[in-house]
Amino acid sequence: MIKLKHILIVAILALVTYSCNRTGTGIVDNFDHAGQSIIDNDSLVKFLTNHYFDDAIDSIKPITGGETALINDSRLSSQQVTEEDVDYTLYVFTNRVGTPDPVKGFPTVMDSVLTKYKGYYLSSSATQVFFEERNSVIWFTLNGVIRGWTHGFTNFKGGKNITNNGPITYENDGKGILIMPSGLAYRNTGNSAIPANTPLVFYIRLLDLIENTDHDNDGIASILEDPDGDGDPRNDDTDSDGIPNYFDTDDDGDGRLTKDEDTNGNGDLTDDDTDGDGTPNYLDEDN
Repeated sequence: MIKLKHILIVAILALVTYSCNRTGTGIVDNFDHAGQSIIDNDSLVKFLTNHYFDDAIDSIKPITGGETALINDSRLSSQQVTEEDVDYTLYVFTNRVGTPDPVKGFPTVMDSVLTKYKGYYLSSSATQVFFEERNSVIWFTLNGVIRGWTHGFTNFKGGKNITNNGPITYENDGKGILIMPSGLAYRNTGNSAIPANTPLVFYIRLLDLIENTDHDNDGIASILEDPDGDGDPRNDDTDSDGIPNYFDTDDDGDGRLTKDEDTNGNGDLTDDDTDGDGTPNYLDEDN
């Protein structure tokens, strides 16, 4: 019943089609994603060279004379991301890293985040075209959104919840802009609002996060359910049942729930190895 329950949950999640909660479908196998990444980066460099951040209006604007281009602004950084064997450059503009209260760290690529945002895509003339805004707060799990968000949000922290009998309100939260190639967004498919092969610009705020998000509540943070050590728990499925470990309550398929394989009862599932073969019990079907 547990396995069936999770299969049903996965099926339901697959039907959810919220704009930023999709990674794209129907990718053409022979599309030249590596070539497109070069085209996109050229477009992004041109955009960053010809635009600046106007602090007075809290927005990116075209350079008209004398302003510091984004590409030369000390608040802009670049992040190398490899997806499906293609290298991409993600640009991150940091207005404010964030000062969380209570203290929390940066989110991992598997953590849940509370955010607000507005999105633009770059037209052929490198002009920002508005397509979506979310003023009310919304939770996202970073493993389930476009990959530019997955990696971009890890550069920010949350803030302090000062809500008082009104709308959810935070102060000193993380605030910035994610500027990404299409390969880290909707790729060569696009969606109803965004053309295919289009770089995106997101103004984001990171209000809060759930540290060490545990998707299947098995006692192991999802970011740690990565036995192959490649940094991407989405592709780890120890028992080959079609459910990745981070979403599987019985990782090794031995009929015993992962959370119940803490034989020494110290709360650490990684140091239980009954048969001494070097594989912890929760990943060992023969222990």
